[in-house]
Order: sequence, then C-alpha cells, then structure tokens
Amino acid sequence: MTFRFLHVADIHLDSPLLNLTRYEDAPTDAFRGATRQALDNLVQLAIEEEVQFVLIAGDLYDGDCRDFNTPRWLRNRMEELKAAGARLFIIQGNHDAQSRMKRAFRLQLPDNVHLFTTNKPETVSIEELQVAVHGQGFATASVTEDLSADYPTSRRGWLNIGLLHTNCGAVEGHDNYAPSTIEGLLAKGYDYWALGHIHKRQLVHESDPWIVYPGNIQGRHINEEGQKGCTLVTVEDGRISSVAHRELDVVRWMRCHVDASGCAEPGEVLTSVVDAIEDSLARAEGRMLAVRLQVTGSTAAHFHLCSYAAHWQEQLLHDIVDRFDDKVWVEKTEFHTRAAVDVNALTSRDDALGELLRGIRDSDNIEATLREVRGDLEEILKILPTDPRSVDARIDLDDPDQLATVLADVKDILVAQLLQSGGAP
Repeated sequence: MTFRFLHVADIHLDSPLLNLTRYEDAPTDAFRGATRQALDNLVQLAIEEEVQFVLIAGDLYDGDCRDFNTPRWLRNRMEELKAAGARLFIIQGNHDAQSRMKRAFRLQLPDNVHLFTTNKPETVSIEELQVAVHGQGFATASVTEDLSADYPTSRRGWLNIGLLHTNCGAVEGHDNYAPSTIEGLLAKGYDYWALGHIHKRQLVHESDPWIVYPGNIQGRHINEEGQKGCTLVTVEDGRISSVAHRELDVVRWMRCHVDASGCAEPGEVLTSVVDAIEDSLARAEGRMLAVRLQVTGSTAAHFHLCSYAAHWQEQLLHDIVDRFDDKVWVEKTEFHTRAAVDVNALTSRDDALGELLRGIRDSDNIEATLREVRGDLEEILKILPTDPRSVDARIDLDDPDQLATVLADVKDILVAQLLQSGGAP
C-alpha cells in the first residue's frame, strides 16, 4: 500500500510578515494576505497529491485572534481537506499555546481534525493505514522541559510518527522551548519526527528515522529568506520511501548580492543590479520578491556611490519600478563598495597622503579623535531623522568590528576624494 502525507509547521496565520509601519512604501496588501494564500496553496497541494493526512507541528496561529473571522476562515480550509478525504493533526506551539488562546481554538473543529492535548502526550491511531501519530501541544508559551521524553515508545509493526514543537539540539537564534536531543528522539524508535519551531528547513536526521523541520510556509522578514513551504512524505509498504520539499510561499524574501567590480561608473552598477534582480525574479517562478540589495566590490564608481548615495538609491529604485512594476519591492539598499585602489600600498607612500592614512591607522590618534567626536555624535543622532530600514544598524564606537568598518570607509572616502575628480552626478 502506498500513501502520502504532508508535514507543515509555523504557519503563523495572519502574521503581518514584518512591522509594516517601518516602511512607507511597503506593499501592505500583498504582505497581509501572504500567510493565508500560502495556506491556500497547502490545501491545494494536499488535494492534488491526494494525501491521507496533514501534520501541523505547532504555531498554526501567530497569537490569539481578535475575533472569530480567522478561525471561521480556517475552518473552511479544513472542510476542503475533509471533502478531499484528508485528516488533519495539530499540536500547539509557543505562539499558539493553550494559555494564550482565548478564541482561536474555541470554534468547533470539523471531525477530520484532531487537536492534541497539552497536558500529556497522546497517540492517535489510523487503523486503515496502520499509522500511530504521537503528540503533545504547549500548555504555556514557555515550555522548558523536554516533552518528547514522555512520548510513548513505538508501536510494533506500525508506522510511528512523532509530532513535536521543539528546539532540537539547541539551535542558536531560537528560543530554547521544549528542548530535545537527536539521541533522545532516536531512542523512541519512531519512523518520522515531524518537528516545528525552527523556521528554516532542516533534515536533522535522514532515514531510520527521518527527523525534519519543514521550515515555515511564508517568510516574514529578510532573515527568513529563500524558498518556504512544507514536506511531502511518501510511504510504501509501511516504510518511508521519499521525503521532498514543496514550495508554498507567495512573497519571497532574498538578499541580492551584486559584485560591482569592473564597473566604471554608477550607471553600470545600477544596470548590473537590475540584471541580477531579473535573474532572481525568474527563479522565483512568478512570486513577488522582497529584496535587500547588497552591492560590493572594488569599483571606480565607488566615490560617486558613497558621496551621493541618496541620489543613486533613488535612481536605482526608479529603474527597478520601471522594469518590474509591483513584482519587486526593495526592502533596503546597502552600498559596500570600495575604491579601486590599493589603500595599503598608498599607506606606505612617503608623501602627504601616506602620512594621512598612517595617522588614521595610529591607535593613539584614533582614541584622541573619538574622544573629541563622541559627544557630538551622540547629540547629532538624537536630532537626525532615522531611516527605519536601518533600525538594526547601531553606531557603536566601542565595538571593534564597527570601528574597523568605519575606519575602512573613512580611508576609502579620503582616497577617492584626493585621487579622483569630484562633482555632482
């Protein structure tokens, strides 16, 4: 007997994807509907693949709903799965933990849906398929114990699936909720562990058993870039024969890296950026792109790009809108180019320029200058308008890495101004 099932997690239904108020030009309508459209894509995929059931490994909701419109909409999607003969198994995660949800799970669910308990693990049997699904949801948002430790051992002769919202192996950058270990999951003797919580797709363990994070179904900000979707699992004669990723996302986030080396003037750099976006858009297969542009490389155009950054960023946005209309939205533009000269060689020269560059390198000179400008810089930052797209970039003169970057930029600007002719673009 052959059948299929879908494993999905971290849907975060109706999540706004990002703090839209930070971006005056954000395509809010496209963003606000993205998670629902991605879930529609999931339902359509389930119907097309004729899956027997769908597993949701936590964080179906982004938090409690303000009213019943969202649960009613979701119930209609569940009814579509029911009409197609598919069952649905759900556990709650940290975002939709039982203690947080006053409305969302109160609406009666269709009889093809099973919501696992949150006080202890339970097992649901699918007799006709000889499948046992073991799971437990979050009772509170901050679960610190390893829930999997109390999951039952495998049922002999059946396909055993563990449904778990967890930080398996203490993945950095994620809250360490319901922490589990690979060794602990292996010890249960299951065939497949359907995990949730980590938003990036990961095959934690391949085959005997499969331990899988499918990632979330729709990226919500630049740190959730790339393909997003679910995992389609095929079972043949009681054994898992294939585990495959399927894309569901509607808006795709990506960093677009462009090497401007060899570009003689800013116009060539802009052309290279537009061409790179066009390639990325073709790979997105019709999806809208939310792009962070990062332009690097040593180029003769560096002086104009850094001296008149606002002008060239505006011109670049104009070119992108002219070419792609609403298919591409630029979240942020970063120019990290360098002057097309060897600053280290110039530093060793026995002239005024070499002396100036050596002075920038000298630690005593740097400390003296920092003492002079620190107070002025703090006052300037208080009154200057801030770019919301740079809210995560803080100027910290006590940070050695940031200081090294600032000094490198200062050197490049000075060298460019001294060696190249200036003038407005």
